[in-house]
Amino acid sequence: MSSRLNDLLDEYGFLDADDRYRLLIELGRELESMPEALKTDTTMVRGCSASVWVYPTRGADGRLHFLADSNAAITKGIIALVLLTVQDRAPAEILATDIEGALAPFDLTRQLSSNRTQGIPNMIALIRETATRYA
Repeated sequence: MSSRLNDLLDEYGFLDADDRYRLLIELGRELESMPEALKTDTTMVRGCSASVWVYPTRGADGRLHFLADSNAAITKGIIALVLLTVQDRAPAEILATDIEGALAPFDLTRQLSSNRTQGIPNMIALIRETATRYA
């Protein structure tokens, strides 16, 4: 698990429900800006209650960097949290990462409504499919 993810988890554990929402919203605000032109049907994650877009780029070193956005603040924070588990890693590393396991301590399904969390498996599947294509 990345040190940023560990630090977030430590902070998250001390927060009440409202502050956890604020933390996720802040995490979403920290996401790198995604150009509107990349928000297409092709980059949209299916099965999310809000619109979510994920666009992969590949560095010269072969590592994958994902741009992401959502039209809902909490959902944007969730995709930002998911990306913390895989950002700027090699495709093989991403495929070897237990993304669900890394996110489990955040207990998002208990903290958030099912509408907000229903798209998480689809976000993860899209990231894995991308890593598979580049592996």
